[in-house]
Amino acid sequence: MNHILKIVLGMAFLAALSAGSAQVRAQEATGEKPKPAARDYAPLPDLNGQQDPNADRSSSDLQPDNRPLTGIEAATLGTSRLRHSYWVPGLEYGNTIRSNSPNPAVNSGWNSSNYFAGNMTLLEAWGHSLLGVNYSGGGIVSRDGGSGNGQFHQLSMGYHLDLRRWQWVILEQFSYLPESGFGFGGTTALAIPGVAGTLGASLPGLQAGYVPNQSILSAAGPRYSNVSGAQLTYVLSARSVVTFGGSYGILRFINGGSLDSDNPIFSGGYGYQVTKNDTIGIQYRFGAFHYSRNPQAVGDQALQLAYGRKITGRVSLQLYAGPEYSSLRVPVSGQRSRTGGSGGATLLYGTRRGLLTVSYMRGVTGGSGVFAGADSNMVTANMGHSLTRVWQGSLDFGYARNGALLNNTGQPSTHYNSWYTGAGATSPFGRDINFSLGYRAQIEQANQAVCNGPGCGASYLQHSIWMSFQWHSRPLVVE
Repeated sequence: MNHILKIVLGMAFLAALSAGSAQVRAQEATGEKPKPAARDYAPLPDLNGQQDPNADRSSSDLQPDNRPLTGIEAATLGTSRLRHSYWVPGLEYGNTIRSNSPNPAVNSGWNSSNYFAGNMTLLEAWGHSLLGVNYSGGGIVSRDGGSGNGQFHQLSMGYHLDLRRWQWVILEQFSYLPESGFGFGGTTALAIPGVAGTLGASLPGLQAGYVPNQSILSAAGPRYSNVSGAQLTYVLSARSVVTFGGSYGILRFINGGSLDSDNPIFSGGYGYQVTKNDTIGIQYRFGAFHYSRNPQAVGDQALQLAYGRKITGRVSLQLYAGPEYSSLRVPVSGQRSRTGGSGGATLLYGTRRGLLTVSYMRGVTGGSGVFAGADSNMVTANMGHSLTRVWQGSLDFGYARNGALLNNTGQPSTHYNSWYTGAGATSPFGRDINFSLGYRAQIEQANQAVCNGPGCGASYLQHSIWMSFQWHSRPLVVE
């Protein structure tokens, strides 16, 4: 039960940060307007990471993203000003119709699942700090013989403290899902926690390399993932900063047959601003992977050079590359270590009517419940665009290739190729309801059977149609 205790303590710590806030009260039925803010809060974490495609990102509403290049947080196009602290409760209904079960071992034919959930978003700001919370969760009623009825939960929390030269960030990401999080929810509101739309606190979150990997689709069944991260940044001068960060992630599968893993990571880096828009840096990261009921353990070290370019509201580009050294506790065919390359790239490109996001990651991961250490490559892309005054369209794509870190002599290397691709549209119905509709295809190919049992093979294809309605109240102002 130690892993459950770690999750509870991490969530309780972040929740306690808001304990000193004033009491919440709703707007009166008489139509009383929220009190205007006395001033704009200082630049803090971007709470609009999935920005409205209609927004003009070159406007003065966005301030420069001051996150360090060598930090643990994901990139953004800028920092939004917050004029009110508020929270928003809501309800959500979702449905998916699939061509077969998410579990490749079960050939159940076309089936449907219904999602009934409550959600909540909280944004609370103090003089030099900001707390954001997103949560969605509820029950699943399913006709899928492979998964059946169940529940799902998604939570993201972030706290940021800015003391001029010192910056402190604490992040928490938790999910309990009936299947892999790699493509879960399609392009609908079920894919993210909290309230959808402009009221959602879309926290930047952690970079992909700090989150337990789930990109092998054949690791089937319910699972929960949690990662707690912290980062300390010190501003050395107007152009240079040093950053120290760490995280602890876990991945647990409810059913047997998959590897549970723990993943602590520690990192440090230095960044130097060469021009107004360009930054260079260097970072070192050490990580470890431990597995329940498995003697294997992996230690991983990477040294990377970094480059970043930011134009507020328009472009955010980050590039990382360098050598990576991995060591194994239990040798494989006499080998205890391997040396390779690691790296990553993130591009956000915004226009007046849309947003393009592309990310790539290469390096050693926990193995997604299949491998005790994996050599992984993963790329994801999403493009959102305003179709009409109210309808927003989106296209998304994801690809991951995972292989064993080391292979036994005389045996072929084992690898899995996983894809998802889809499209969707979203529109508000009035002021308090959002509707989302999307299609997604998931494909997996491997050089061995992707499951055990009758009808299993080396490939897997699933079509799914996702739909969700999300109702939320009007913002309830926190004074």
